[in-house]
Amino acid sequence: MGYERFSPQERSIDVRGETYRIWQPPDLEALIDLEAFAADERIPYWANVWESAIVLAEDLAALEPGGRSFLELGCGLGLPSLVAARAGFLATATDYEETALEGVRYAAARNGIEGLATRVLDWRALPADLGTFDLVVAADVLYEAHHPQALATTIARTLARGGTALVADPCRARAAAFPAAAREAGLAVGKTRARRPHGATDGPEVEIHRCTWPA
Repeated sequence: MGYERFSPQERSIDVRGETYRIWQPPDLEALIDLEAFAADERIPYWANVWESAIVLAEDLAALEPGGRSFLELGCGLGLPSLVAARAGFLATATDYEETALEGVRYAAARNGIEGLATRVLDWRALPADLGTFDLVVAADVLYEAHHPQALATTIARTLARGGTALVADPCRARAAAFPAAAREAGLAVGKTRARRPHGATDGPEVEIHRCTWPA
């Protein structure tokens, strides 16, 4: 039946004057699988485009791709990946949930975006053939106590030498542990001043951790 089984609703998001159409399932709570949560604390956060993804996408839209490779970790509906692919990055969107990647492919097709690769990825068991990338990004993925270390380790494994990683987060308490975890993994790390998406007057402010390899 495909992604249409969720009766997804269209949402238009402006990123630096360019419109992206994303299709979100209308009811996140209806997607919760109690067995999956019990087994793996799995909650369908993928089914929304959060403010962190919009702020990250806005920053990505200002970059020059220059033929660089791009990896998004925990992409959800993949707005940053869509923006990167349209800009000309060699982009790969990854998520733990195959269902999220269905949504990414659905949106890519309807936005006329070609060449965006998708791949299921478990940070605890990275495949040997994943390779490394010039730019690695993640948006709003630091919401459990073990996530800062897991993300830092994954970035260190996937970031090419001389590359950059951008991690957007809505100033969660859990994110405070990320800089130390990144440094422990061998990365240099700084942080931007928190801001909202362009034009937003309320809602969470988002900061972006910028990591480089090697430190």
